[in-house]
Amino acid sequence: MKSSVKKILGWTAVAALALPMALSGGISISSGVPTAHAVSVDTDSPLGTNNIVNIAKATNPAVVNVRTKAKVKPASRGFSPGNPFERFLPPQQHRQQPAPERGGSGSGFIIGNEGYILTNHHVVDGADQVLVTLGQGHEEREVPAKLIGSDPKTDIALIQIESNATGTLPHLELGNSDKLEVGEWVVAIGNPFGLSHTVTTGIISAKGRSMGGPYDNFIQTDASINPGNSGGPLINMKGDVIGINTAIISQSGGNVGIGFAIPSNLVMEIVQQLKEKGKVTRGWLGVMIQKITPDLADSFGLKEASGALVNQVAPRGPAEKGGILRGDVIVKFENRKISSIDELPRLVASVSPGTRVALEVVREGRVQTVHVTIEELTPSDARA
Repeated sequence: MKSSVKKILGWTAVAALALPMALSGGISISSGVPTAHAVSVDTDSPLGTNNIVNIAKATNPAVVNVRTKAKVKPASRGFSPGNPFERFLPPQQHRQQPAPERGGSGSGFIIGNEGYILTNHHVVDGADQVLVTLGQGHEEREVPAKLIGSDPKTDIALIQIESNATGTLPHLELGNSDKLEVGEWVVAIGNPFGLSHTVTTGIISAKGRSMGGPYDNFIQTDASINPGNSGGPLINMKGDVIGINTAIISQSGGNVGIGFAIPSNLVMEIVQQLKEKGKVTRGWLGVMIQKITPDLADSFGLKEASGALVNQVAPRGPAEKGGILRGDVIVKFENRKISSIDELPRLVASVSPGTRVALEVVREGRVQTVHVTIEELTPSDARA
């Protein structure tokens, strides 16, 4: 059976219920709950220590279950509103029937005392109502949340619950995912198959994985993550979140030791824009690019197979205005070397529209510097 990449979200059918959407009351969380920075770690290896136990105790209170509801549009009976034949229908069909609903569940984690929670876009996508379960065991309570903003391109969403002005929400800190090493121990926490606050552990299997998205830069881990783990934190041995668990490769839909998390440094780039604007604004260069193979590197006189080959320039786009030509090989962007084709779209996207940047290109065997003013990416624009 062919394996496939699956977003780790569990959907279930639920009956139509009339539940209020407004936030009600304050959420009181004990201020005695430790945060991730309460973890005391003497070594990066958990073997022979209580490090994982300490991390689980400190971080679990900030991990939440995210449950969603969405109305399903009923199939049309072929009668438009006010149809004169409506009076001939059976009496029960005159009454407005409640729309059926579908539900989904995932995970998330609190990132501040203001009640902000990070999760995946695909967890809350299309939801009419978002509910968050706080606490554990007999202290669990479900509260409504509002969507602040989400970004489908990176699968990141920010929701918010109402926090008690006199209380302190347990929360986690985002660490530096650039410092991750392959083989490093990590902990995943979430709600797989509805089993709340499940803790699993493993290592970083690889970094910089792409699954076809223009901004993919996934962390690969063998920590067990399953449907329902979507949006939960991947935590290092210092107790910092270094990723958001997002997808798995599986034939059966269950864990086979290949899971993917969005790196925390990418999350930090996105979350501030979601707080401020509810959406993400990205830079646009206006080129279509191609991977440099060893054969192409030889033909262009490159010392190594790196950079991005420009095979198309958007008419009247920023690249054309700045003098980029088809056949140029972009080897540096603002003095940052382009080692692989996947790096250029991410670098361009991170630049604010209106910013003038320097690109180093190889053209006809000679290195040149070209200056381009980045514009805003729109849905109809090309990849970079």
